[in-house]
Amino acid sequence: MAELTPDPRKTEEDFNVIEKNFRLTPLAGAVLAMALGVSSAHAAAPKLLVKEASQSTPANAASSSRLIVRYKDGSSAASSRATKLSTVQSALTRSGVASSARSGAVALKANYLRKLGIGADLIKLSGKLDKAQLAKVVAEIKADPSVAEVQVDRMLRATDIKPAAITPQLVPDDPYYAQYQWHYNSATGGINAPAAWDVSQGEGIVVAVLDTGILPDHPDFSGNLLQGYDFISDSFVSRRASDERVPGALDYGDWNPVEGECYTDPEPSPVQDSSWHGTHVAGTIAEATNNGVGMAGVAHKATVLPVRVLGRCGGYTSDIADAIIWASGGSVEGVPANANPAEVINMSLGGGGSCDSVTQTAINQAVSRGTAVVVAAGNSADDAANYSPASCDDVISVGATRVTGGIAYYSNYGTKVDLSGPGGGGSVDGNPGGYVWQAGYDGATTPTSGAYTYMGMGGTSMASPHVAATVALVQSAVTAAGNAPLTPAAVETLLKQTARAFPVTPPSSTPIGSGIVDAKAALDKALEEPCDADVEECAPSATVLTNKVAVGGLADAAGSERLYSFTAEAGKVLSFIAYGGSGNVSLYASLGAAPTASSHDAKSTRPGNSETIRFTAPKAGTYYIKLVGEAAYGSVSIVARQ
Repeated sequence: MAELTPDPRKTEEDFNVIEKNFRLTPLAGAVLAMALGVSSAHAAAPKLLVKEASQSTPANAASSSRLIVRYKDGSSAASSRATKLSTVQSALTRSGVASSARSGAVALKANYLRKLGIGADLIKLSGKLDKAQLAKVVAEIKADPSVAEVQVDRMLRATDIKPAAITPQLVPDDPYYAQYQWHYNSATGGINAPAAWDVSQGEGIVVAVLDTGILPDHPDFSGNLLQGYDFISDSFVSRRASDERVPGALDYGDWNPVEGECYTDPEPSPVQDSSWHGTHVAGTIAEATNNGVGMAGVAHKATVLPVRVLGRCGGYTSDIADAIIWASGGSVEGVPANANPAEVINMSLGGGGSCDSVTQTAINQAVSRGTAVVVAAGNSADDAANYSPASCDDVISVGATRVTGGIAYYSNYGTKVDLSGPGGGGSVDGNPGGYVWQAGYDGATTPTSGAYTYMGMGGTSMASPHVAATVALVQSAVTAAGNAPLTPAAVETLLKQTARAFPVTPPSSTPIGSGIVDAKAALDKALEEPCDADVEECAPSATVLTNKVAVGGLADAAGSERLYSFTAEAGKVLSFIAYGGSGNVSLYASLGAAPTASSHDAKSTRPGNSETIRFTAPKAGTYYIKLVGEAAYGSVSIVARQ
């Protein structure tokens, strides 16, 4: 086999793709894709040519012709396709846009496409509407008494250590591992993967990658790919011959040869080459490792289920929701049952606006089947609460860090971000440290236009699969030990508890979770023998707080209790603070033991959620902090400061 070596022919900034428009897009952050083509027997020195790209795209920059409608149970429309269409057609007429849309003089008509996996219906209009026209139509549909809910079928795009106690036994022989893949082995910016590989390599776990598809013949995906499925139901987006969904998840390319073909307001979408985004993301999760070829993957004995949902201009919410249902083992009309339901789903994609009900319902169903859902937080240097699916409930939302361990300049932040992973910091950190390196392709357009390569890219798109792969390592180890897989909620708690502290503390105004994912620490905690209280003193089970890193988005019922821990230094002022949101909480704190309302070292029980406990001369040791719901509360944050 010819050796894959660096080749400066292709670079690509992984365009900020959580745009605030009607498209779901690949989320890779500002940076580069470097192609390593099949070439000589000697590895050429990498050269980077960064193509600068905009960090954000205008909100609502695209029109749309697709609507997702859910009809009320028991209504005539709920069981009649003709009535469903009549409901939408009547709303078009009442709105006054039926004959004034971009279709010109021809009156707009409603066409039924299909039923979604969540039970809603997808309706396509015969012409596109602009933002104002869409708002009128949606309002009229909502006003119909048979309609429970309606939303625009918007599009998203791809988003672009503690040292081991012993020397890790597995040092991959992949030729570019040591030089390029700092994101695995750097004690500062990496995820502690080598030590984790001595415990687990992901055997028996399926990770679904919902993305641009895959290049299955890449020589560094050896035996670890399932066939997958192409869920794109629009031939313009998919570049296939028809709107039908098909087996396989071949990436046909997402290049844009014409300026403005995706959106025009307030400025045209750019001309750009294909990203091969899904192949890069899948490489981080399970690229073949220790095979003497190219680079390594985190959970390299796991199996990737590629699911194509993104193509030209992005991907529709309806297609992504169906893909979530199918990948997790649910039923989708017109698609054969998934014989290999995923334990983990990775979505390195996103769009502007908070989580919509269609996406949330699909995620809820996946989680109910035991599938953990890991998503990129987004690359707009903005609050992740303003983006989907990063703001959805019951997902593990991942921010991005640099080789230094500090926050990447593009990473979204806020209380919706659970933890972070390596995303790269761009050219400021140099080559290769500014980028995350993985399998790719150097063709500018189609999957037959170039050669297989390795690429350096960056973004929360790259951070997310590090976390998804760590979930695979954990679930594999837990089941191999004879235990039941962790629930998605337990996985999330585990990852946040075991994340290592940021080497460079993120600014308090831009928190990106509890720390950087630590694969070895997560495994150690997951495999920890339960404490036997009859023979030893057991430490309370608590969520670890990282200094100056807020844990946000907390919500619970009246009478609920949450326990946290913090390892303090002696003599330095120590504060525990709860703030934000609604409802009423109290804080209790004790050194060395879990506090109660009647037994504690300090407390703060003011009405509302603004609570502060301060120790001016703390002792060294572990403090336990209990957050008690005096009434139901939501969106509360807690932070330790020393």
